[in-house]
Amino acid sequence: MPRSTSHLQRNPTDQAEAAGELNERVRRKPRHRHRAVRSKEHRAPHRRRHRGKSSDERRKEHHTPDEDHRESKSESNNDSPPLYKRPWFIVLMIVAAVIVLAAALGYWWYSRHYEWTDDAFIDGHVVQIAPKVAGYVVLLAVDDNQLVEAGDLVLEIDPRDFQTALERAEAAELSALERLRQTDSQIAAAEAQARAAEADEVAAAATAVNASRQKQRNELLAPHAVSQETLETSIAQSEASSAQELAAGSRANAAAAEVALARAQRATAAASLAEAQAQVRESALNLSYCKLYAPVRGRVTHRPVEQGDYVQPGRALFALVEPDIWVTANFKETQLTHMRPGQPVEIRVDAYPHHVLHGHVDSFQRGSGARFSLLPAENATGNYVKVVQRIPVKLLFDDQLPGDMILGPGMSVVPTVTVR
Repeated sequence: MPRSTSHLQRNPTDQAEAAGELNERVRRKPRHRHRAVRSKEHRAPHRRRHRGKSSDERRKEHHTPDEDHRESKSESNNDSPPLYKRPWFIVLMIVAAVIVLAAALGYWWYSRHYEWTDDAFIDGHVVQIAPKVAGYVVLLAVDDNQLVEAGDLVLEIDPRDFQTALERAEAAELSALERLRQTDSQIAAAEAQARAAEADEVAAAATAVNASRQKQRNELLAPHAVSQETLETSIAQSEASSAQELAAGSRANAAAAEVALARAQRATAAASLAEAQAQVRESALNLSYCKLYAPVRGRVTHRPVEQGDYVQPGRALFALVEPDIWVTANFKETQLTHMRPGQPVEIRVDAYPHHVLHGHVDSFQRGSGARFSLLPAENATGNYVKVVQRIPVKLLFDDQLPGDMILGPGMSVVPTVTVR
C-alpha cells in the first residue's frame, strides 16, 4: 500500500486518473449495505490488479460504449474543417461584404446629392390680440379654433366708463371754446381802448405844442404888448398841456398793455381748447378700443379669456394664426456648402408620413440661432469648445396644401433639399 502511494506521487497523471476513478466509484456507490460491503471486499484485489498497469491501459479497460461513441464523434469533428473555411460561411461573408459596400456607396451618393435634417418645424404669422384699455369683457364673439375674417368683431369691453369720460371731455371742450370767445371780446375792447388812448395822446400833444408856441410869443411881446397876467396864463397852459400829453401817453401805453394781455389770455384759452379737443379725441379712441376687431384672417388659438373676465392693457387674450405658413429648417453650417435659394425640397410632415409636399429654398438667416438667443455664447472668455452651429433656412411650399391636412406652427417636419 505505501508503494502504491509513492507511485501516485511519482506520476501526477496517474494520481489524477485515480482520483477520477475514485469519484466515479463514489458516484456509483450502491444503495444497499450488502453491496457496499461486497465492494469493500473486492477493493483490494482491484487495486492490486491495476497496480502494475499504465494509465492508458486502465482507461481502455474502463471505457464504456457511450465513451467510445463520444470519442469517435470527437475524432470525426476534429477531421472536419474550421468554420471560416467552410464554403457556405465563405459565401455568406462575400454576400455580407457586397451588401455593406453597396450600402456605403448608396450613402455616399445620397449624401452628395441631398441634405436633410429633422430639426425643422412649420412656421407662420401669429398675431397676438391684446386690449388697449382695462375693463370687463361683456361680449366674446369667438371660440377656440374658429376661423375669423379681417375686420370681424371678436371681443367687446364694457364701454360705460369710457362713454362718461368722453362726455366729460366734450364738456371741457365747450368750456374752453367759450373762454376763447371771451378772450376774443376782451382783445377787441382792449384794442378799441388803445386806439382811443392813442387819439387822446395825439390831441394832447397838439394842445401842448400850441400852448408852448403861445407862451413863446407872449414871452417875446412882454412886457410892452402883453400884460404880465397874460404871460403867466400862457405859461400855465403850456405846462398843463405838457402834463396832459404825458398822461395821454401813459393811457395809450396802458391800453396797449391791455391788448397784449388779452392776446396772451387768448393764446392760453386756445391752448386749453386744443387740450380739451385732444382729450375728446383720446376719450373717443378709448371708447373705440372697447371693441376689438380681427386685424387679419386666421384661426383663433390659445384663448385663455372668458366672458366676464377683467382684462388689463397689453394682456394677450388669444392669437390669430394666419393660413400662410412655411418651414424653418435649422441646417448645420456644414450642410450649406452647396445649398442655394431656389433648390427643390421634399417635405415630409411627421403627422402625415405618407404625404410628400414639395417646396423650394427661399432664404437664409444671416446669423446662427445661437447668436440671437437670449444668452449668446461668449467665446472670448474661458475654455472654448468648437460646436457646429445651425443656421435657420426658410423653405416655401410650392403646391397647394391639401385641405384635409391640419398644419400649424410648431409641427415637426423632415425636409430634404436636392443640392446637386
